[in-house]
Amino acid sequence: LLLVSQVGTFIGFLILAYAHSLWVIFLSRAIDGITAGNLSLAQAYISDVTEPEDRAKSFALIGIAFGMGFLIGPGLSGFLSKFGYQSPIFVAAALSATSILATYFLLPTVTPAAADNATPRKFTVLDWGNYARYFREPGLAPLLWQFFAFTMAFSLFMTGFPLFAERRYTWHGAAFGPQQVGYVYAFLGLLGVILQGGLIGRLVKAVGETNLARAGFFCGLVGLVALGFTHSVPLLLVTVAVASSGTGIIRPTVTSMITQKAGRSEQGVILGLTQSLNSISAIAAPALAGFLIDHSLLSTWAVVGGIICGIALVF
Repeated sequence: LLLVSQVGTFIGFLILAYAHSLWVIFLSRAIDGITAGNLSLAQAYISDVTEPEDRAKSFALIGIAFGMGFLIGPGLSGFLSKFGYQSPIFVAAALSATSILATYFLLPTVTPAAADNATPRKFTVLDWGNYARYFREPGLAPLLWQFFAFTMAFSLFMTGFPLFAERRYTWHGAAFGPQQVGYVYAFLGLLGVILQGGLIGRLVKAVGETNLARAGFFCGLVGLVALGFTHSVPLLLVTVAVASSGTGIIRPTVTSMITQKAGRSEQGVILGLTQSLNSISAIAAPALAGFLIDHSLLSTWAVVGGIICGIALVF
C-alpha cells in the first residue's frame, strides 16, 4: 500500500510537470489525492515494527523530517524556479522516485502482530452526528473550535500568500515570484524548526499550555492584520515572523490540551476528528483566499485570517 501511495504521488508530479491546461493540473492533483496516505501508512508501519515505549521517539523523527523539509523544500523550489517552473516539479518527482526505491529495496515486509492489527475508528467528513457529540462536551468543545480556527487561518495564509505577495511586493523592480515566495516560506520553516526544536517545551513549563495558546492566537491576530497593511519586504518579514511564531505555538499546545481532555480510549478518535477539521479547512480556506484576492481585497484577505485568530481567543 505504501508503494501504491508513493507511485501515485510520482505519477501525479510527472503529469503536473507536463500540464498545459487547467484540467490536466486538476487530474495530476486528483491522482495524488486518490492515492494519498504516505504519512498514515508510514506511521502504521512504525507502529508495527517498534515497541510501544519507542514509538513516540520514532514518530518524532517524522516531525523533524517535516520541519527540515519545510525549511529546505521551499527555498530549493524557489531557487530552481529560475530555470523554469517545471524544474521544481521534476526534482519533486525524482525525490518521490527515490522514496519508491527506498521502500522497495530497504523496507522489510512486515506482518502486523494480532495485538497491533486493531484499527482505531476514523471519522469522515460526513460523520456529522459524531462531530456534534464532541462539540457538545464543555471541556473539549472550545479546544476543537480553537483547532478549527487555527487550521482555517493557517490554510488561508499558506494558500493565499503567493497571490497576495505577487500583487503587493516588488523585488529589484519586479513583482514577487516563485523564487521570492519560496525564500519567505523557507524563512518561516527556519522559525518553525527553532520553535519545535525545544523552545515549545520550555515555554510550556514557563507559562503553561493555556496561556501559551492564547499568546499564539494573539500573535496570529496581530501578525496577520499587520501583514495586510505592509508594502515593503522588511515589514513583510517582521509581520509573517510574528504570525508564524503564533501558528507554530498553537498546533502543539492546542493538540496537547485536546488529548488531555479526551479519555485515553478516545484519543485516537479525537485526533482523527482534528484531521477531519483540518481537511474541511483545506477545502474552504483556499477558495475563500482565492475569492478575496481575485477581487483585489488584499488587505481583507490578511485581516480575515487575523480575525479568525481573534475569534479563537474568545474560546
